[in-house]
Amino acid sequence: MSKPANAVLYGFHAVTVRLKTHPESVSEVHIDPSRRDARMRSFVERVREAGVRLIETPDERLTQLAGGPRHQGVVARVQALAPKHSLDDVLDEVEGPPLVLVLDGVTDPHNLGACLRVADGAGAHAVVAPRDRAVGLNATVAKVASGAAETVPYLMVTNLARTLGELKERDIWVVGTSDSAERSIYDIDLNRPVALVLGAEGEGMRQLTAKTCDELVRIPMAGAVESLNVSVAAGVCLYEALRQRR
Repeated sequence: MSKPANAVLYGFHAVTVRLKTHPESVSEVHIDPSRRDARMRSFVERVREAGVRLIETPDERLTQLAGGPRHQGVVARVQALAPKHSLDDVLDEVEGPPLVLVLDGVTDPHNLGACLRVADGAGAHAVVAPRDRAVGLNATVAKVASGAAETVPYLMVTNLARTLGELKERDIWVVGTSDSAERSIYDIDLNRPVALVLGAEGEGMRQLTAKTCDELVRIPMAGAVESLNVSVAAGVCLYEALRQRR
């Protein structure tokens, strides 16, 4: 069996969560020696407790390792984790009504990272995306997700419409978002097994995806702006589901 490929994580949240959940996968941690604030001191203590090699590295080199300047003085070399589950495995383990976020056509890593962070906060059990029209997990996604890339299964599927059909076979209600829908997200029952489907900004969901949904709903817009960023829309929908479930 081949070894997992090496990868890079950067930023306090992303690296801290990896140290907490899979410390054995962290090969080494690079830190900016000029940072001596309380946050960095606490982080260094956590790295040492995990028994991971700690390397003081100049900011310029950290920027090279991270592929950009937004590393917060923290970069880790890690082994890429194998995919956590299949969607069936995830759903088989769920207690209570499943809550799934489906993203159709989200290709911006910042948007995906923000969606994963929202999904984690709202208690979604998985995020699903098509393999051919979506961004994969990378260091930018992990940084923006603030650790949620390690905790929320992100499952890329070959055929999204078929996967939505499989969710329906599990009696999961598939709800898509559309600006032209008559009912709003606040008008429907989300206290049941639900998959919330959102498209990317601009294009929105593909026609086939929309047709596969059981129902389309809109997010009410009271101002001049016609639509929300996909991660904000995901937050609105997921937290409405959380509110109803509580």
